[in-house]
Amino acid sequence: MTDKIAIIGLGYVGLPLAVAFAEKYKVVGFDINAARIEELNNGKDHTLEIEDNLLKSVLSSKEAAKGLFNSNQLKDIVDCNVYIITVPTPIDDDYNPDLTPLIKASETVGKVLKTGDIVIYESTVYPGATEEDCVPVLENVSGLKYNEGFFCGYSPERINPGDKEHTVTKILKVTSGSTNEIAERVDQLYKSVITAGTYKAASIKVAEAAKVIENSQRDINIAFVNELAMIFNKMNIDTIDVLEAAGTKWNFLPFRPGLVGGHCIGVDPYYLAQKAQKVGYYPQILLAGRRLNNSMGPYVASAIVKLLMKKGSVVNKSKVLVLGITFKENCPDIRNSRVIDIIKELQDFDVNVDVYDPWANREEVKHEYGLDLISKEVLMNTEYEGIVLAVSHKEFGGQYINTLLGDPIVYDVKSFLPREKVTQRL
Repeated sequence: MTDKIAIIGLGYVGLPLAVAFAEKYKVVGFDINAARIEELNNGKDHTLEIEDNLLKSVLSSKEAAKGLFNSNQLKDIVDCNVYIITVPTPIDDDYNPDLTPLIKASETVGKVLKTGDIVIYESTVYPGATEEDCVPVLENVSGLKYNEGFFCGYSPERINPGDKEHTVTKILKVTSGSTNEIAERVDQLYKSVITAGTYKAASIKVAEAAKVIENSQRDINIAFVNELAMIFNKMNIDTIDVLEAAGTKWNFLPFRPGLVGGHCIGVDPYYLAQKAQKVGYYPQILLAGRRLNNSMGPYVASAIVKLLMKKGSVVNKSKVLVLGITFKENCPDIRNSRVIDIIKELQDFDVNVDVYDPWANREEVKHEYGLDLISKEVLMNTEYEGIVLAVSHKEFGGQYINTLLGDPIVYDVKSFLPREKVTQRL
């Protein structure tokens, strides 16, 4: 039997995966967002993960033997036999894992699940979530029994938004399945499209744990260099100079200080931490790293206020420009951007803050953060006492800073600008 694949959730993870499978299989891309479906069926992707010409090349009719058909109608995924769930796994305001999108997606799939079908999860979760949280939903809604009527797999996403080099097919894929036979089948399915190859994990729980520690490891390492930056700033030592000197040793890890946001590194450690506490262990390093990284926005804002005062500016009458609101460079993704922490802290000092970002969607920023992005025209005709380079978009080079009015202090969060253009960097 030829697999017919349904991808549930067409965001930064689901769409690239759907396009990759559509080269060889019949794929139905399913998303509850009707506007997203319309956009994709018109050959457009606002996330910029898939180029329009590539997307258009794989679009097909529902009846075609292969290609991508997008829909928000449940009837269009009834005849699929492999369901891959790629919905977000966020945290709530109290930093607790929020499995609501995952549970709702499982309910959706449960309504169409048939004997012999396979449900594969890609969303980042804590070890055990697939079988302890999602499988019961699938069983209850479908009326089928796990590993008898239907089967599961877990293959964690490794998408890096905005990265045009390490795309989905070029990143080695971890796979797993609920039985040995299903594990092999899931592995072969991914291997058919992932040119970088696959790694079959020992179990679903192992694959889940492997994913959640990938980003937790990065979070802890960034927290370490953020703490170094705080220490070295008090000593009037340039942190980047120190890291570059230390980096001459072959096994020194090349992490840089900065804000830690986004939907992965700034979120995943909380999933592992909550599970650890449920089994009776309070994680110290995991949560210490999170606390430190969450403190970086206020730390940067405080440093900017001190620089304004040293310059002789009246802080509560100052105008400060923040360059960038997305969570990373050259990417329109604003989810969990910690730039907002800098902005809010400056506003608490009654600083007048303008935010400019040529990559971010104005409506999304307004909806998510309540901010009105300024236009480039306003930017070029306003004199600022301070500039914060918060995101290292390719547009924000040294020459760009030269075009701005006045003689502002410049704080470079990303160590992106030439040293002579910068008053202070993190």
